[in-house]
Amino acid sequence: MATTHALVGAMVAAVTLFLAPEYTPVAVTAGIAGGVFPDLDLYWGHRQTLHYPVYFSIAAVGATIGAVYAPSIWTVALAFFLLAAALHSVMDIFGGGLELKPWQGGSDRAVYNHFHGVWLVPRRWVRYDGAPEDLLLAGVMGLPALWLYDGVIDHVILGALVVSIGYALVRKQMVYLAERLIPQVPDQYLDRVPERFIRDFSR
Repeated sequence: MATTHALVGAMVAAVTLFLAPEYTPVAVTAGIAGGVFPDLDLYWGHRQTLHYPVYFSIAAVGATIGAVYAPSIWTVALAFFLLAAALHSVMDIFGGGLELKPWQGGSDRAVYNHFHGVWLVPRRWVRYDGAPEDLLLAGVMGLPALWLYDGVIDHVILGALVVSIGYALVRKQMVYLAERLIPQVPDQYLDRVPERFIRDFSR
């Protein structure tokens, strides 16, 4: 879930509470944003257009070194944004495949590795987004964050947990609803529907 990735970004930023608390707000904001950022490619080339497991990781190392030696709002924000984006890209390898019903385990594509020009195979430790184990991971990240943070950040964390629970409850039903709705879309509007929707529902 995007919320799980956001919560991971928030937890990674918690290191600033102990090392440089003055940067915590910007670190958490950047961590959450970076955790969500790769999934902005959901409707065009999902897990390929904005997912960079190798390049984000390399950039994150460089940005982190820069933040350590030249700390500022901007260097800290960049470091945590890239760290969270890299974690997101790598974490998706351990999830389900790139299909609308990943619980069926029919896809051999998890994340595209631009460095080697190949699709990485899904490990399925978390079977699909919204699976019980995904919700558990969100809780493992979110509940400690609720204890660590306060104020606005606390509310954002709580909101992410609530959304996670709601999404997990309706995850499969959303696909079944889409299966009924997609065939009703007029032909002239099909080009606005993501290709993977049409491909999977036409089987």
